[in-house]
Amino acid sequence: MPTSVKDLLAAANEAVPRISPAEAKKLIADENALVIDVRDPPEVAATGKVKGAINISRGMIEFRADSDTASYNPAFQKDRPIILYCASGGRSALAGKALKEMGYERVQNLGGFKDASEGGLDIEPA
Repeated sequence: MPTSVKDLLAAANEAVPRISPAEAKKLIADENALVIDVRDPPEVAATGKVKGAINISRGMIEFRADSDTASYNPAFQKDRPIILYCASGGRSALAGKALKEMGYERVQNLGGFKDASEGGLDIEPA
């Protein structure tokens, strides 16, 4: 059965809880949450990123999260909370769903970069 982007996003948004900037701040401070900006590098270069976030574009998230690949990033730990964001929340939802399917349970979607910056999270240059 064919699936549309709308269907994929609905499933991703159902699977990955959305959190507020205040909730993200708490997870970062209290549990050392891994914050991932899944925007493409030119987007991040133009605006900066949430302080302490790592930039892994949406197309590479599965490769960085899988310890059996040469591209694995050891910051990914199954018991560590993960907070994702992008420009508007769509790519971060899709990336979060992929991570959940890979066995990462504590995955949250912060939504868009603008939500994060206007919500009081510190921003740093890329």
